[in-house]
Amino acid sequence: MLLQVSTSQRDQFIEITGDVQQIVNDAAVQSGQVIVYVPHTTAGITINENADPDVVHDMLKQLDVIVPWRQPFYRHAEGNSASHVKASMMGFSLTVLIEDGRLVLGTWQGIWFCEFDGPRQRTIHVKVTHDS
Repeated sequence: MLLQVSTSQRDQFIEITGDVQQIVNDAAVQSGQVIVYVPHTTAGITINENADPDVVHDMLKQLDVIVPWRQPFYRHAEGNSASHVKASMMGFSLTVLIEDGRLVLGTWQGIWFCEFDGPRQRTIHVKVTHDS
């Protein structure tokens, strides 16, 4: 299954928990796992808090501190080296368990698509498997 995400900013987190849960619902899997994979080198995926939007704000700001957009030693010709580093830090896939037809996430957890070279149209692959 594919999810399409449109981003509107260079750096942006978009919560996709509901979209992933809907794919699980459509698959009618009660027990198994879902794999979420981002096939882009300047975007990633993570699980983090989805209750307070300040967490996403703080994460994006801290990533900018750790990996500034411009550095004199960056050599990549496209000028988006920071995007590649941030995406690698977040990771490109995650696996979430499914129990009783629901994603097994903590009370405050959500699944976030992480854009680091937007705005763009992005594709996310989602695979649902069931326990044998």
